[in-house]
Amino acid sequence: MSKTVLVTGGSGGIGAALCVGFAQAGYNVIVLCRHKLNKAAHLANELKKSYGVNAAAMEADVSDPFSVKCLFDQIENEVGTLDVLVNNAGIAQQKLFTELTEDDWKRMTGVNLDGVFYCTQEAVRRFMLPRHSGVILNVSSMWGQVGASCEVHYSAAKAGVIGMTKALAKELGLSGIRVNCIAPGVVMTDMMSGFDEETIQSLKEETPLNALGTPKDIADAAVFLCSRRAKFITGQVLGVNGGFVI
Repeated sequence: MSKTVLVTGGSGGIGAALCVGFAQAGYNVIVLCRHKLNKAAHLANELKKSYGVNAAAMEADVSDPFSVKCLFDQIENEVGTLDVLVNNAGIAQQKLFTELTEDDWKRMTGVNLDGVFYCTQEAVRRFMLPRHSGVILNVSSMWGQVGASCEVHYSAAKAGVIGMTKALAKELGLSGIRVNCIAPGVVMTDMMSGFDEETIQSLKEETPLNALGTPKDIADAAVFLCSRRAKFITGQVLGVNGGFVI
């Protein structure tokens, strides 16, 4: 029987590639978005037509616990099961630390860290613990590993995701649940639209493989970590960064 995956932030650059990667691997896919439901629905229809899987678009604000609860009520009622959770939803912002506002901090940690907590807790309680099986994959960032100037709040939130991954893997292992993390490097998505060509070229030159990542690079790693081929891997942080952080 096909497994079902929920991809948060599923309509974005990396999110859409994740959805396609899982559909190609035979998973039924729930494409979760916050605002762009039409875009998510279009992607879900393309997954059904192209790969013959079941796919659905759903909408929720992962930073809002009530919204997440309603989402998982919908999954229970309409889908009935969930085998894999990919916590991919995220936002980014470049700003001097001294200029960060309380709202900047709360918005960043709300989406990038609180959202992982809310979605994971619902998935574990409702679907994974009762069945004694499941996979959670968190998407962090290389800046969560080493920190980035002018991205203190982003780095802190993504570092929290790494800590949560390791702690949860220890806590949930005996319940048959694996928890891993991907830490992407520089990936060419809409998040890079604020960088000029000179900066992008400089980042490329700083990368040992002399290339920037693609959303598919992240998706390929994610599908592997969630598959049976990775059944003895848990609590790990896989850097998909072309060697930028070693």
